[in-house]
Amino acid sequence: MNAGRLPLAWGATPEDLARPYPADTALDGPVLALTRAIAVDAPQELTWRWLCQIAVAPYSYDWIDNLGRQSPRTLTPGADRLRVGQTMAVVFELVSFDEPHQWTAVTGRRGRSLFGAVAMTFAAEPVGTTGSASRIVCRLAVTRGGPVAWTRARLLAWGDLVMMRRQLLNLKGLAERDARQ
Repeated sequence: MNAGRLPLAWGATPEDLARPYPADTALDGPVLALTRAIAVDAPQELTWRWLCQIAVAPYSYDWIDNLGRQSPRTLTPGADRLRVGQTMAVVFELVSFDEPHQWTAVTGRRGRSLFGAVAMTFAAEPVGTTGSASRIVCRLAVTRGGPVAWTRARLLAWGDLVMMRRQLLNLKGLAERDARQ
């Protein structure tokens, strides 16, 4: 597991870092684990809906990840009806999901050519007993075997930290906005 410092972790609690996620075992060989997390003042079910929106748009820096088009600011009807094999975050293919808890995807052919073998789990986890708060935890597992893969994994950790931080802040803001309405 990672040591809980940048660029391997951002916003993650010791429990987030220690907890196993499906991405951890989705790839063959040694992996570098990256964990990003954020508290959300919205119920788990609403946070889950916003995590499913990643099938529609990336929600990070749209001028980079979405060819300048703004990611939708309202929930897309049916985006939460996930199916194995569908595209998530532009370059990932969904391999499993447990509604309304988590979904896991691995890089498809295009994604592997850009980033190498990467698995990603997005989890919407309830917080407290009132049902009004949740957390988003994202675990990325990046292949790190061999010198080229090791270097790629380290570079990806820094780039992902910048992009994922923006993505989590955007999803948090949208879920919290909807929870207030």
